[in-house]
Amino acid sequence: MTDLKLLALDNDDLEVISAHTQDAVVRVGDMGFAAQDHRFAFLMNRFAWETDQKRGKGQRKRAAIHFDRVTNVKVSGVDLEAKDGVLELLTMSFAMIDAPSGEVTLTFAGGGTVKLVVECLEARMQDLGAAWGAKATPEHDLTT
Repeated sequence: MTDLKLLALDNDDLEVISAHTQDAVVRVGDMGFAAQDHRFAFLMNRFAWETDQKRGKGQRKRAAIHFDRVTNVKVSGVDLEAKDGVLELLTMSFAMIDAPSGEVTLTFAGGGTVKLVVECLEARMQDLGAAWGAKATPEHDLTT
Protein backbone atom coordinates (compact mmCIF):
# COMPACT_ATOMS: atom_id res chain seq x y z
CA MET A 1 0.00 0.00 0.00
CA THR A 2 1.28 3.45 -0.90
CA ASP A 3 1.84 6.01 1.84
CA LEU A 4 -0.49 9.00 1.70
CA LYS A 5 0.82 12.55 1.50
CA LEU A 6 -1.99 15.12 1.36
CA LEU A 7 -2.22 18.93 1.31
CA ALA A 8 -5.27 21.03 2.26
CA LEU A 9 -5.60 24.63 1.11
CA ASP A 10 -9.39 24.82 1.14
CA ASN A 11 -12.38 23.14 2.77
CA ASP A 12 -12.74 20.52 0.04
CA ASP A 13 -9.11 19.46 0.53
CA LEU A 14 -9.59 19.28 4.31
CA GLU A 15 -12.65 17.05 3.82
CA VAL A 16 -10.43 14.57 1.95
CA ILE A 17 -7.87 14.55 4.77
CA SER A 18 -10.68 14.27 7.33
CA ALA A 19 -12.08 11.19 5.56
CA HIS A 20 -8.65 9.52 5.63
CA THR A 21 -8.11 10.32 9.31
CA GLN A 22 -11.58 9.46 10.61
CA ASP A 23 -11.24 7.16 13.64
CA ALA A 24 -7.55 7.96 14.08
CA VAL A 25 -6.25 7.36 17.59
CA VAL A 26 -4.36 10.34 19.02
CA ARG A 27 -2.39 10.43 22.28
CA VAL A 28 -2.88 13.77 24.08
CA GLY A 29 0.89 14.05 24.60
CA ASP A 30 1.41 13.77 20.82
CA MET A 31 -0.41 17.06 20.13
CA GLY A 32 1.27 20.43 20.36
CA PHE A 33 1.13 24.09 19.43
CA ALA A 34 4.40 25.83 18.52
CA ALA A 35 3.20 29.43 18.98
CA GLN A 36 6.39 31.04 17.63
CA ASP A 37 6.19 28.92 14.48
CA HIS A 38 2.40 29.37 14.18
CA ARG A 39 2.05 25.59 13.84
CA PHE A 40 -0.19 23.00 15.46
CA ALA A 41 0.76 19.37 14.90
CA PHE A 42 -0.06 15.90 16.11
CA LEU A 43 0.82 12.26 15.53
CA MET A 44 -1.86 9.63 15.09
CA ASN A 45 -2.51 5.99 14.32
CA ARG A 46 -5.03 6.34 11.55
CA PHE A 47 -7.36 3.62 10.33
CA ALA A 48 -6.48 3.08 6.65
CA TRP A 49 -9.98 3.32 5.17
CA GLU A 50 -8.53 3.14 1.65
CA THR A 51 -7.43 -0.50 2.17
CA ASP A 52 -9.49 -3.57 1.35
CA GLN A 53 -11.59 -4.31 4.46
CA LYS A 54 -12.83 -7.66 3.09
CA ARG A 55 -9.66 -9.48 4.11
CA GLY A 56 -9.88 -8.91 7.83
CA LYS A 57 -10.21 -6.05 10.23
CA GLY A 58 -8.23 -3.52 8.22
CA GLN A 59 -4.99 -1.72 8.92
CA ARG A 60 -3.66 1.20 10.90
CA LYS A 61 -0.80 3.49 9.87
CA ARG A 62 1.30 5.97 11.82
CA ALA A 63 0.73 9.43 10.39
CA ALA A 64 1.38 13.08 11.19
CA ILE A 65 -0.53 16.24 10.40
CA HIS A 66 0.35 19.87 10.87
CA PHE A 67 -1.57 23.09 10.41
CA ASP A 68 0.41 26.24 9.57
CA ARG A 69 -0.50 29.91 10.11
CA VAL A 70 -2.20 29.11 13.42
CA THR A 71 -2.65 32.15 15.65
CA ASN A 72 -4.58 30.61 18.55
CA VAL A 73 -5.71 27.24 19.90
CA LYS A 74 -8.83 26.66 22.00
CA VAL A 75 -9.35 23.28 23.70
CA SER A 76 -12.62 22.04 25.17
CA GLY A 77 -13.41 18.68 26.75
CA VAL A 78 -9.82 17.39 26.55
CA ASP A 79 -7.61 17.01 29.63
CA LEU A 80 -4.25 18.33 28.41
CA GLU A 81 -2.56 17.18 31.64
CA ALA A 82 -3.38 13.53 30.83
CA LYS A 83 -0.47 13.11 28.40
CA ASP A 84 -1.16 9.36 28.01
CA GLY A 85 -4.87 9.98 27.41
CA VAL A 86 -6.16 8.67 24.10
CA LEU A 87 -8.58 10.48 21.82
CA GLU A 88 -10.47 9.22 18.79
CA LEU A 89 -10.61 11.76 15.96
CA LEU A 90 -14.01 11.87 14.29
CA THR A 91 -13.74 14.78 11.89
CA MET A 92 -11.93 17.97 10.91
CA SER A 93 -13.74 20.96 9.44
CA PHE A 94 -12.99 24.53 8.40
CA ALA A 95 -15.25 27.54 8.81
CA MET A 96 -14.27 30.75 7.01
CA ILE A 97 -14.67 33.78 9.29
CA ASP A 98 -13.01 36.69 7.49
CA ALA A 99 -11.61 35.36 4.20
CA PRO A 100 -9.14 33.79 4.05
CA SER A 101 -8.94 33.40 7.85
CA GLY A 102 -11.13 31.04 9.78
CA GLU A 103 -11.32 28.27 12.31
CA VAL A 104 -10.40 24.60 11.98
CA THR A 105 -12.29 22.33 14.36
CA LEU A 106 -10.99 18.90 15.32
CA THR A 107 -13.85 16.89 16.82
CA PHE A 108 -13.16 13.87 19.01
CA ALA A 109 -15.41 11.09 20.27
CA GLY A 110 -16.88 11.96 23.65
CA GLY A 111 -17.34 15.63 22.77
CA GLY A 112 -13.80 16.98 22.98
CA THR A 113 -12.75 19.64 20.48
CA VAL A 114 -9.63 21.50 19.48
CA LYS A 115 -10.24 24.74 17.58
CA LEU A 116 -7.44 26.35 15.61
CA VAL A 117 -7.72 30.00 14.63
CA VAL A 118 -5.86 30.28 11.32
CA GLU A 119 -4.85 33.14 9.01
CA CYS A 120 -5.72 30.78 6.15
CA LEU A 121 -6.14 27.03 5.77
CA GLU A 122 -2.84 25.25 5.20
CA ALA A 123 -2.52 21.65 6.39
CA ARG A 124 -0.30 18.72 5.49
CA MET A 125 -0.84 15.06 6.40
CA GLN A 126 1.46 12.19 5.62
CA ASP A 127 1.94 8.57 6.57
CA LEU A 128 5.18 7.85 8.40
CA GLY A 129 5.77 4.13 8.03
CA ALA A 130 4.55 0.60 7.71
CA ALA A 131 1.00 -0.54 8.31
CA TRP A 132 -0.10 -3.09 10.90
CA GLY A 133 -3.27 -5.09 11.39
CA ALA A 134 -6.04 -3.26 13.21
CA LYS A 135 -7.68 -5.00 16.17
CA ALA A 136 -11.11 -4.07 14.84
CA THR A 137 -12.83 -2.05 12.15
CA PRO A 138 -14.33 1.14 13.64
CA GLU A 139 -18.14 1.23 13.65
CA HIS A 140 -20.52 4.12 14.28
CA ASP A 141 -24.12 4.12 15.48
CA LEU A 142 -25.86 6.16 12.79
CA THR A 143 -29.31 5.99 14.42
CA THR A 144 -28.73 8.76 16.99
